[in-house]
Amino acid sequence: MVRNNLLRLMSADSFGRLRDQLELVDLPRAFELSKPNEACPFAYFPEAGIASIVARSPEGQQTEIGVIGRDGMTPASLVLDAGQDPYSIFMQVQGEAYRIPCEAFQKILEEDRILHAFLARYAQSLLVQSAYTALSNAVHHIDERLARWILMCHDRTDGNEISLTHEFLSIMLAVRRPSVTTALHMLEGKKLIYSERGVIIVRDRVALEAFAHDVYGECEKEYERLIGTPP
Repeated sequence: MVRNNLLRLMSADSFGRLRDQLELVDLPRAFELSKPNEACPFAYFPEAGIASIVARSPEGQQTEIGVIGRDGMTPASLVLDAGQDPYSIFMQVQGEAYRIPCEAFQKILEEDRILHAFLARYAQSLLVQSAYTALSNAVHHIDERLARWILMCHDRTDGNEISLTHEFLSIMLAVRRPSVTTALHMLEGKKLIYSERGVIIVRDRVALEAFAHDVYGECEKEYERLIGTPP
């Protein structure tokens, strides 16, 4: 009955340990799943919606370094026994998730080494995603970066509509809003997407992947190698 891929693919014994303490909750847009440098009260396994991992500089500059949907869980710092991390993790597209108190979750991880190893592989896949995001930000044009980001959101969304504003895209891609508008118009001109008020509609997934070229696909392959077929 669950849609989260980690809950689906973990062993029946491991899921049984978690099941009684999982609570399904709604996650509105902008809801903060964990705050920088603070221990979080809950671990979340998203069923729907998209969360962003956002890094901020001391002067307030910010950019997205990771995307989490029904493919994963958050915060991965719990799996790594790090306690907390310096990032903000919040919902960019509203949804819902199963949550479990962190104290109970960590106790289960200590007792279930198979589950711990499985989720550690997910943490590795998230690190790979962040690495390829850094690479893309450094060497790829905004048009290609936007195409990659749309594809990653599409992977984690039902249907072809993604609710996103230009302002939010500019934060996620660390560019000015006019650059986002220009890039969206370019993808629209190639008939890859439609862009309406606060909504991006994927029109041609195959052609969008072809346009993204080597910007998209490597971290997705690593996820499949480490975890299994994505949802």
